[in-house]
Amino acid sequence: MGTGNSPTSSSPSAPAFSHLIDKSRPWWKNKRIVLLNFWIVVLLITSSTNGFDGHMMNGLQSLTQWETAFDHPSGGKLGLLNAIQNIGSLSAYPFSPYMTDGLGRRFAVLFGACIMIAATVVQTASQSVGMFIAARFMIGFGLTFAASSAPLLITEIAYPSQRGQLTSVYNCLWYVTYGTFNIPSSWAWRIPSAIQGFPSVIQICLIWFVPESPRWLISKGREAQALKTLAYYHANGNEQDPLVEYEFEEIKAAIKFDREVASNVGWMSLIKTPGNRKRMRIITALAFFSQWSGNGLISYYINKVLDAIGVTDPNTQLLINGCLSIWSFICGMTGGLLCDKAGRRLLFLTSSLGMLLFWTLQTICFAVDNEDGDLNAGYGYIAMIFLFTTFYTMAFSPLIVSYTVEILPYNLRAKGFVWFNFTVSLSVIFNQYVNPIALSALGWKYYLVYVFWIAFEVVFLWFFVVETRNRTLEETAALFDGDETVAQIAEKAAVSAGLPVDQANDDNEKKSRSEERIEDMKY
Repeated sequence: MGTGNSPTSSSPSAPAFSHLIDKSRPWWKNKRIVLLNFWIVVLLITSSTNGFDGHMMNGLQSLTQWETAFDHPSGGKLGLLNAIQNIGSLSAYPFSPYMTDGLGRRFAVLFGACIMIAATVVQTASQSVGMFIAARFMIGFGLTFAASSAPLLITEIAYPSQRGQLTSVYNCLWYVTYGTFNIPSSWAWRIPSAIQGFPSVIQICLIWFVPESPRWLISKGREAQALKTLAYYHANGNEQDPLVEYEFEEIKAAIKFDREVASNVGWMSLIKTPGNRKRMRIITALAFFSQWSGNGLISYYINKVLDAIGVTDPNTQLLINGCLSIWSFICGMTGGLLCDKAGRRLLFLTSSLGMLLFWTLQTICFAVDNEDGDLNAGYGYIAMIFLFTTFYTMAFSPLIVSYTVEILPYNLRAKGFVWFNFTVSLSVIFNQYVNPIALSALGWKYYLVYVFWIAFEVVFLWFFVVETRNRTLEETAALFDGDETVAQIAEKAAVSAGLPVDQANDDNEKKSRSEERIEDMKY
C-alpha cells in the first residue's frame, strides 16, 4: 500500500503518515479496506441499541397502548423507567474494562450482545411494569460490555486516514420507530422492543470474522498475529509495506513506553500524571456536557415539553420526534465525516456557540407561549428545537466518543473510556429524575439554568480542548504527555521501520509549532 520507502514532506495540516498511504486509487476500490469497513459497520451498530432506546422511550410515552399497559406511569415511576437502563450500565462498569483488556475487544462485544438479546426477549414479552424495568436493567448491563469495547476496536483497527471519521460516526446511529406506533394493539410497543435486539443478533453472527485489535494482540505478546492483521487489511497482505511497518513499530514503541511509565495500570493511573489529569479533566467535562446541554429535555421528555406548549396530539408528537431523529442522524454523520477537515476544536466551539444562541431563543419562545399563549411562539419553539439539535449533534454526537478514545494511551484506553461512560450514565440518571420535577415546578424558568450552563461550556471548551486531527492514534494519545513523547515514539517507529528519522522529527517539529499556535490562541 505504500508509495515508496522515502517519506515526503508533510505540513501541519496533513497527517504525518500521509506519505505512506497509497493514493493511486480511492479506498472503495481496495477490496481489503472495503472488507475492513464492513466489519467496522458490524461494530458501529452497537450504538444503535442505546440511541434507539432513547427515541423508543420518547415514542412510548406518547403511545396510548403502552401507557394503558403500564398504568399510565408518571413522576418517580416514569423517571425509573427511563433511568433503569443507565442504572444497569452503572452496575457493569467495574467489570467491563477487565474483560475488554483481558479477554479481548471482540469477546466483550459478544458477551454484551448475548445479554442484550436475552433482555430484549424479556422486554418484548413484558406483562407488568416490573418485568419491563428488569428487562431494561439487563439491556443496560449488557450494553456496557459491548459499548465499552466496540469504539476501542473501531479506532484500533481502522485504516489510519479513516480512523477519525469512522470512530466519530459511532455515536450517530439510531433507528426511527414511528411506523410501528400506529399498530392498534400492544404490538405497537412490543415490536420496537424486539427490534432493539436486532443489532446484537447481527453481532453474534459476525463478530468472530471481525479482526481483533492489533494493539491488544501486541500487548498480549502475539506480535506475529498483529503484524499479519495490519498487513492483511492495510496493505493487501504485504508485511514489508512501509505503512504497515511504521504502524507496527509505532504501536510497539507506544505500548512499551506506556509500560515503562506505569507498570501497574490501576484506576489511580488515570490521575497520577499531569498528562493523565489533563485527559480526565476534558473527558469528564465532555461526558457531562453531552447530557447537560439541555438535550436531555429533548431526548427523553419532548412529549412533556410539547404538551406544555399546546402540541398534545400523539401522532403530531410522534411525527416531530421521528423527524428530529432523522435530522439528528444527518447532522451527526456530517459532523463526524468533517472531523479531520474542520478539526475537533472548531467543531466543538461552533457547536457550543450555536447551542447557546438557539437555546436562548428557545427559552424566549417557551416563555412567551407560556405567559401569553402565543401560538406563533409555540411554532417558533419547535423550530428552535431543530436548530439547537443541528448544532448539538454536529459535535456532541460524533466527537465525544472518538475524542475520548483517541486521547487515551493504549494501557488506559479501556478504563478511561469506562470512566467516560460512567460519568455519562450518572449525568443521564440525574437528568431523568430532575428534569421532569424541575420542569413541572419551574416551567420555562428551568430553561434559564441551561442558558448559563451552556455559556460555561463555551468558556471551558475554548480554554481546554486541544486539536488532535491528522495524527496517528499513538501520536494523539502521546500529545498530552508533551511533544518530546510524541517525537520519541515517532523516532523509535521510524528507526525500527527503516524510515529516515530526520523526516519524522521534521514532521513533529512542524506539529509542535502548530500546537504552540493553538495554545497561544487558547490562552
